[in-house]
Amino acid sequence: MTRRSLLAGLGGALAAQTNKPNVIIILADDLGIGDVGCYWPDAKVKTPNLDRLGKQGVRFTDAHSPSSVCTPTRYGLMTGRYCWRSRLKSGVLSGDSPNLIEPGRETIATLFQKAGYRTGVFGKWHLGLGSEAKTDYSKELKPSPLEHGFNEFFGIPASLDMPPYVYVDGRRAVEMPTNKIGDNGETKRGPYWRGGGIAPGFVMEEVVPKITSRAVDFVKKPGPYFCYIPLPAPHTPWVPAREFQGKSRAKLYGDFVEQLDHSVGQIVDAAGDPSNTLVIVTSDNGAPWEKRDMEENGGQWANGMLRGQKSDTYEGGHRVPFLARWNGKIKGGTVSDAPVCHVDLMATVCEAAGVEMKGVAGEDSFSMMPAMRGAKKTRPHLIHHSGSGMFAIREGEWKLIEGLGSGGFTQPARIAPKPGGPTGQLFHLSVDPYEREDLYTKHPEQVARLTALLNQARNADRTRPA
Repeated sequence: MTRRSLLAGLGGALAAQTNKPNVIIILADDLGIGDVGCYWPDAKVKTPNLDRLGKQGVRFTDAHSPSSVCTPTRYGLMTGRYCWRSRLKSGVLSGDSPNLIEPGRETIATLFQKAGYRTGVFGKWHLGLGSEAKTDYSKELKPSPLEHGFNEFFGIPASLDMPPYVYVDGRRAVEMPTNKIGDNGETKRGPYWRGGGIAPGFVMEEVVPKITSRAVDFVKKPGPYFCYIPLPAPHTPWVPAREFQGKSRAKLYGDFVEQLDHSVGQIVDAAGDPSNTLVIVTSDNGAPWEKRDMEENGGQWANGMLRGQKSDTYEGGHRVPFLARWNGKIKGGTVSDAPVCHVDLMATVCEAAGVEMKGVAGEDSFSMMPAMRGAKKTRPHLIHHSGSGMFAIREGEWKLIEGLGSGGFTQPARIAPKPGGPTGQLFHLSVDPYEREDLYTKHPEQVARLTALLNQARNADRTRPA
């Protein structure tokens, strides 16, 4: 090979590498569909950066988290696999739980890393650290996100209201949680947190700014890169930085939402060329929002008019805001009513970047790219999963809940069936989007059909064709 042909080959490889799109996924924590102005014009908060993404890209109105609580959604997002297939059948991990993602399982990050991408995660991990039954933060934390395909990790172990309150950089705690902080109340309203260990330098109001700063530094560097940013807001505790306090009409909660929106703007603006960067912003589940929350926070309808809240099988538990922008590839100002789910993110970003999904990766992941370009349907059905482990299935406009009650925070969570009575709930969402009329006894044929579909999906090891 001549020197000229060698240089030409290297130049071609460099050009191909440069042309690979950057991918940013920003995951808010407990952000409801009614918290975003482009979804809910009557919101008591201002979200100009999220609204801008809605105008510049596509806004999904029928997007769902695979679970209505934190950890299982994050597992599904990263692996393209429903979390109820893992060891975690209900609930969430704690701040000292061991690693949840199985050794050797492909994630979005491992696939992108193999394709030559820089990969970084900044924020709330909440998928477990280390392999011990209780994480020892004095030791090297392995497995960590670095064992799941990320070159860089900076963030917190779990939710901002879960001890220990420490930063982790790579595989090490930045500072040990040698101090103690008390539980600050039972109400879970306002700045609520659980008592436990806290690092001496850990200040809750500084967490979102520090995470944002690290993410901004990462996306400013040359690509191609994959950056996952699970921000810990507006989950409790509601601890907006001083410059955001009192800015909204929804008290501390609204102020924290507005700070989240500001962080999104900082990251997106730092990312540079929008024609070569796919940006996706969504939430891990609906808001934990009851009537008294609305009354105490300026009349803010965090989940809009949807029934239920975080942890529930009702729509308020898992129907979430979902915005995607990629100039020149996604038409600006598009609104899609295609049903999509966070487990679809693996197939979506892999298709966008030309990254191959090999082997058993993404067993439940269907690409949203056709929907981003106008397709009405991209997957055969959706499976929902509540905080307590109650299942529901959605196919077309029909939704079957496999149980009575909410399955989550809304009471009653579980209702024992009466002898000879219904054992589940059935809703027709096109005519009843707020799930007010239960049609279970009126349409036994739909109950039977959807029950069979749900059992088939659970008994199989995947819903996406191999």
